[in-house]
Amino acid sequence: MKIQKLETFCTPDVGLVRLTTDDGCQGWGQVSTYHSDISALVFHRQVAIHALGEDVSDLSTLGNLLDRIYAKEHKFPGSYMCRALGGLDTAIWDLHGKMQQQTVCELLGGTPRPLRVYASSMKRDITPEDEADRFMKLQDIHGYNAFKFRVGAECGWDQDEWPGRTEEIIPAIRKALGDKVDLLVDANSCYSPQRAIEVGKILEDNGINHFEEPCPYWQLDWTKQVTDTLDLDVTGGEQDNNLSLWQHMINSHVMDVAQPDICYMGGIERTLRVAKMAQHAGMVCTPHAANLSLVTIFTLHLVGALENAGPYVEFSIEQDDYYPWQYDVYSDLPIAVDGKVAIPTNPGWGIEINPNWLEKASYQLSEL
Repeated sequence: MKIQKLETFCTPDVGLVRLTTDDGCQGWGQVSTYHSDISALVFHRQVAIHALGEDVSDLSTLGNLLDRIYAKEHKFPGSYMCRALGGLDTAIWDLHGKMQQQTVCELLGGTPRPLRVYASSMKRDITPEDEADRFMKLQDIHGYNAFKFRVGAECGWDQDEWPGRTEEIIPAIRKALGDKVDLLVDANSCYSPQRAIEVGKILEDNGINHFEEPCPYWQLDWTKQVTDTLDLDVTGGEQDNNLSLWQHMINSHVMDVAQPDICYMGGIERTLRVAKMAQHAGMVCTPHAANLSLVTIFTLHLVGALENAGPYVEFSIEQDDYYPWQYDVYSDLPIAVDGKVAIPTNPGWGIEINPNWLEKASYQLSEL
């Protein structure tokens, strides 16, 4: 069963991959969101040319295939190569799920079921009062019992979105939602170690135990200083795709919780390697999934099989005004019920791609 054809359908924000074998079997995957049109070009120029004609009948050899492709393009390591490579990986997992009439979660050794999620807010241009009000309304509708909100400014060099917002929003959210709700925060690479520790103490005082990407993610020593000082969980890794760097980060305990992103990492296989590294080190893995494209579907399937999975899955609560492109890509967008989202139970990823979306997307083809 060899790869005969690789197609991409993309917008600047979302890029889908359709893999077809020489016997007509198909699987759907996705390159990473954000500048997906660039990732699709990399996919055809640097991934598809090596993948066409490859035998994909044995899922256990997928890692070898990905490694060979990555090695062939050794002059181009980094984000875009991995973002493109993930399109191939995720299409192969879907292909095998459909062939074996199993979900990807089952292929990974898990059981499809509803998973607890945390409602993830991306907003910073919102007052603490409005964010708290939004959370309470969503809690009533969807039963969320965990929420993540933003502190600092994105890559803000110790600056807040506006002066005093961080000190105000932390106790405001805790007071509004009470002690029975788990709260998480994300600093998006904002702080120096000193400022991160100051904010971390405020978080600890308010019973918040998840402090995501407190320092610029490339400043590993800064993050480790924060991890070593605070009692709460410092989390991170969403931006990182180099497996050797991941091993160093885990061995050095740069953070307490590993958060690889399946689409940034290069697919399920490479993300699974990170999760296993973390497991061997006694570290929890809570993958990053910040929008409702297929990355959330991928993450649900993976977390449903991870032995060292965290207590929840990230689930975006942003509406049309923030990520309008995340809608209508596939049918049956996941919905939280009683604070949980179900892993799809149909074969493969368990979703159907919307043909109307495909018709509007830019198309590229690589084939034997």
